[in-house]
Amino acid sequence: MINFTLKQLRYFEAVARHGHFGRAAEACAISQPALSVQIRELESALGAALFDRTPRQVRLTGFGEQCAQQIRAILREAEALDDLARMAGDPLAGRLRIGVIPTIAPYLLPTLIGDLDRAHAGVDIHVRETVTPRLIQELSEGRIDTAIVALPVSEPSFTEVPLFVESFMLVRPAADAGKPVPNGETLRTMRLLLLEEGHCFRDQALSFCKMGGAVPREGLDGSSLATLVQMVGAGIGVTLIPEMAVPVETSSAPVCVAAFPDPPPARTVGMIWRKANPLSEQLTLLSDIVRRSAMTMRDIHVRNF
Repeated sequence: MINFTLKQLRYFEAVARHGHFGRAAEACAISQPALSVQIRELESALGAALFDRTPRQVRLTGFGEQCAQQIRAILREAEALDDLARMAGDPLAGRLRIGVIPTIAPYLLPTLIGDLDRAHAGVDIHVRETVTPRLIQELSEGRIDTAIVALPVSEPSFTEVPLFVESFMLVRPAADAGKPVPNGETLRTMRLLLLEEGHCFRDQALSFCKMGGAVPREGLDGSSLATLVQMVGAGIGVTLIPEMAVPVETSSAPVCVAAFPDPPPARTVGMIWRKANPLSEQLTLLSDIVRRSAMTMRDIHVRNF
């Protein structure tokens, strides 16, 4: 029987994913020499090289390509076994890996993590903040348990649970306070500041303006909502931000915030996870906590807005 360990398989998956021993070692929190030793031992156990190593790049060999899919399947099954073990105690005890998109994470997580700590002291939360396409990939590969995103994602292998609907707010320079609120078509003629490509919030804002994937006239792409709001404060243009971001992002910029007339642009925020995940019952429980946390956060916002 071939003798290898799950740890070696995880190291293989990291090198295959990063295409670089140094970055893989960093992701696995071990030294590069130690990781290289484990990969060599795995190759010795399997009887063939898994990687072609060059000074600039690491590539899978033909044999490595054949092994990669099977090794990832083994790792997913191992994660599923770990999940089953976690179900034996507190439904939300142990490690919980949550992915969150950047237009939600900074605003929802402080309330959510506090609520989880109070209700389930044994939970060990690991947060991954990145854009929706990466979260979908990592969820498919079993590297996170669930993700909080804008729905729908329309992946047949995922469960989608809507949590709440959130309106978009218009942010303008403070001098524009009191001016009529433009509709989507009027926004098309203005200098609209948007998040860079890859953010679903960008696509939702463009959809409201009926611009499809077109780049706004004299637009500017930003990497964060904070950057966009500060640019608005400098008089460069206007932007849209989700309602939950208003208290955080507008407190330190000379801007004004206005609601759009009904029906306002909005997004549905929800949770997704793999249908095959044995933690589905626990993740449904978590979705209830997330929903309550969002309601608490919204109540605070309404009192202060």
